Amino acid sequence: MGEFDLTQERRRAELWALLGDLPPRNHPISARLLWRREEAEYVLERLVLDLNGIENAPAYFVRPKGAGPFPAVLFNHSHGGNYELGKEEFVRSRSYLQEVPYAVALCRQGYAALCIDHWLFGERRGRTESELFKLMLWRGQVLWGMMVYDSVRALDYLCARPEVDANRIATLGLSMGSTMAWWLAALDTRVKVCIDLCCLTDFDALIAQRGLDGHGIYYYVPSLLKHFTTAEINALIAPRPHLGLAGNLDPLTPRAGLDRIDAELRRVYAEHGAPDAWVLKRYEIAHYETAEMRVEVLAHLQKWL
Repeated sequence: MGEFDLTQERRRAELWALLGDLPPRNHPISARLLWRREEAEYVLERLVLDLNGIENAPAYFVRPKGAGPFPAVLFNHSHGGNYELGKEEFVRSRSYLQEVPYAVALCRQGYAALCIDHWLFGERRGRTESELFKLMLWRGQVLWGMMVYDSVRALDYLCARPEVDANRIATLGLSMGSTMAWWLAALDTRVKVCIDLCCLTDFDALIAQRGLDGHGIYYYVPSLLKHFTTAEINALIAPRPHLGLAGNLDPLTPRAGLDRIDAELRRVYAEHGAPDAWVLKRYEIAHYETAEMRVEVLAHLQKWL
């Protein structure tokens, strides 16, 4: 293991330690299949996953028809203030995503994919975000940490599926799903490709713009800024391929912050000998996915996965 690898492993452990009191990493995962349907273009499964031993995570798993094994994507749903939607975004899409849901788009390209309901969302709704944040804080937990933990365990489950090629796993999402994509890829090297849409947010630039209220309270990790910048978290993904797609008019990703992250990651990827593996594409738009961005996402998966 080289110097880069040792430094990254130490920093990953430091980042993980900021996420509060988490359930055991080796909690046994169980999955219950509620139903399986053959759609016109793919097979859809409705699951209930026990990822953490505290609260079940309803999920959708999709795969192309055929035996596989298929490369796979862990899709992270967004927030958008819609606590009812959750994982349904994956199979139904939503107003700021393209019309074709990612479940369909990914299967058309030959990928299996998984999406879970995160804490507060979909079939895990029922408490306010503020209420759950406060409860977890009293218990020594961090809401974002518990969400990241569930994503890591969802990755465990995805890699164990016999239809999945565990050596070819990507993660992607928009908004909160974007943030989850780059945190997960930074913490878990099983993610071979990371794609984030519209939430590569530089923390210092967000503070300078007085944009902290643009993110829900779930987003905030105690003491994070004492240890990491956004670029330093994302540097832990290097040299694995990473595509960022951002809008220059998006208040959640201030321009100065995008400039800073891009410059730092260009330097980091060059030092790793992989300058082509980091790409940031910027558009004169706000907080949504365009048709051009969807094409970029699928092309990036095809190139690197």
